[in-house]
Amino acid sequence: MIDIKDFKQLQKKSNRSFNDQKAMIKKVMAGREIKCPDCGQNVQLFPPESSKQPGVRCTNRCTDIELDFS
Repeated sequence: MIDIKDFKQLQKKSNRSFNDQKAMIKKVMAGREIKCPDCGQNVQLFPPESSKQPGVRCTNRCTDIELDFS
């Protein structure tokens, strides 16, 4: 069983990760050049018109965020 303290730390880590991903997506969609934090390759936007799997990803797919364009 997980205690409250561990759960709060997990929740903070999850929130930070979500906010970091959201910021990365905004920057890429604004046309800024963003590097993958793992491999250093450029992160690119793949819109639904040009890809069967729309999202934001690097060449090596270390960063691979699937997006739902509605």
